[in-house]
Amino acid sequence: MTYFVMVRHGRTEWNAAGRIQGHTDVPLSEEGRRQVSRQRIPGHYKNARWVSSPLVRAVQTAQLMGCSDPELERALMEMNWGEWEGLTLSDLRQRHRNAMRHNEDRGLDFRPTGGESPRDVQERVMEWMGKKVDASTPVVAVTHKGVIRATLSKATGWDMIGPPPLVLDWTCAHVFSMDENKFLKLSMANVPL
Repeated sequence: MTYFVMVRHGRTEWNAAGRIQGHTDVPLSEEGRRQVSRQRIPGHYKNARWVSSPLVRAVQTAQLMGCSDPELERALMEMNWGEWEGLTLSDLRQRHRNAMRHNEDRGLDFRPTGGESPRDVQERVMEWMGKKVDASTPVVAVTHKGVIRATLSKATGWDMIGPPPLVLDWTCAHVFSMDENKFLKLSMANVPL
């Protein structure tokens, strides 16, 4: 059984403005830097292997939490929002009205123009996790909200239509486990950092 301790990056200026970041490489804001510099992974994961999305906001988060040189992994990058990056959901809902509502109602198959779906994110993350199944070492994965939501979807069977099965606190860690048969489950949610 391998444990994956998933941590969302700290806040950015775009988070504060409600702008969709996706693959856009936005650094942490001063508020975000203060937030994560006080956070630490729980002691029983002290010897975990640290892996980070290569986007600067995730790398900065790992570094401020005590890992100076995390392994970088593209599978942990945020969902690619294509042409919609930099916009807000309210902008998109006003601009695309019924089409946006229909797209959002597709759940795992929601797809921004020129981007990827949550199902695409889920598939790349599950492939990466499957390669890391190693009973000896837990993994701390510093990543993004969309990646954690896609992982939660897979672990719980949530189709991303309607509210999630539980409310996640984005300032906490969420621990998933995968066994040798590549069965994924949510072990603990909202673990204080």
